[in-house]
Amino acid sequence: MRIHLMAALCASLAIAAPATVTAQSRIVLSNDDGLTTNVLALYHALKESGHDVIVSVPCTNQSGMGAALKIGHPLAPLTEGCLNDAAKPGDPGAGPMTRSGMPEGDFFYVNGTPIMALMYGLDVVGKARWESGPDLVLSGPNEGQNVGAINISSGTVGNAQFAALRGIPAMALSAGANSEAETLNNPISEQVAARSVELISALERTAEGDALLPRGLALNVNFPDEPAGADYRISRIGTYNAYRINFVADMAADASPVMRAMAARANSEIPALPGVTLAFNTDKPTEEQTNDESVVFRTHIAVSPMQAGYSYSFADEGGESLLHDLLGELVEDSSVAAQ
Repeated sequence: MRIHLMAALCASLAIAAPATVTAQSRIVLSNDDGLTTNVLALYHALKESGHDVIVSVPCTNQSGMGAALKIGHPLAPLTEGCLNDAAKPGDPGAGPMTRSGMPEGDFFYVNGTPIMALMYGLDVVGKARWESGPDLVLSGPNEGQNVGAINISSGTVGNAQFAALRGIPAMALSAGANSEAETLNNPISEQVAARSVELISALERTAEGDALLPRGLALNVNFPDEPAGADYRISRIGTYNAYRINFVADMAADASPVMRAMAARANSEIPALPGVTLAFNTDKPTEEQTNDESVVFRTHIAVSPMQAGYSYSFADEGGESLLHDLLGELVEDSSVAAQ
């Protein structure tokens, strides 16, 4: 089923068709960045296509938080304002955005992790509006691509994984760092939004009224820096990594050009202290890695299937037989049902 669906999706994307959907979908849109030009542009594109959309995002940038939760931690009123004035000091720890001019009733913030923001959209706002779950969860578009091993710490990907584990069709969407903007307006964001709606339209056509994705399958979608004319390509998360992430003893001494550029944008200095650094991988991929999303996203829209959570696909990969070979007599009388 999974192979058939991805092949059908690829064929559907290759057909020139209007970026509209055949029916209204209930969508929860979240991210790990907060109120950004990317999320605002996608909201408007989805509304123009007829969708019912709830936006629920973190109060401040929570990149790298993965699937973190603050369980049993009450959210007190804000002591500082949210990104782009989504809410101001003194506002509740979670609730409707209070920034002037925001679409009424659709935009919400949570002073917590990305997963907490998504849960608020699902468990509080979505339940009150729809009584049941949404048809689709969209996470992003992130400001910067999420490809390779960095996915495991990505709040953008974590949100899609969380939704998929609840049985909700979900996609993680990530754009280039050039989609950032100090104001809530960026032409790249509008291009990413248009291509995202185009992708949802393809899923609608192949679903033919059923769930947009099979249970247990989510998509990790990465747009190139220039998304407008890019073709779609089905890719895999793979072993090639676009980023090098290392713990160093002195961040100032070992700072990469990427880290220095990030510090310059934030008008800050990199301290001579231990910490985690990031740099671009300049190694060439091997022939076996050319279909990895860390390679594909540079020139195409990379669409990578993800399983929900950590379950190994025994039926597809012969996992039961493999474990019997590895563990021998310890499991010779046990059996794992094919997933």
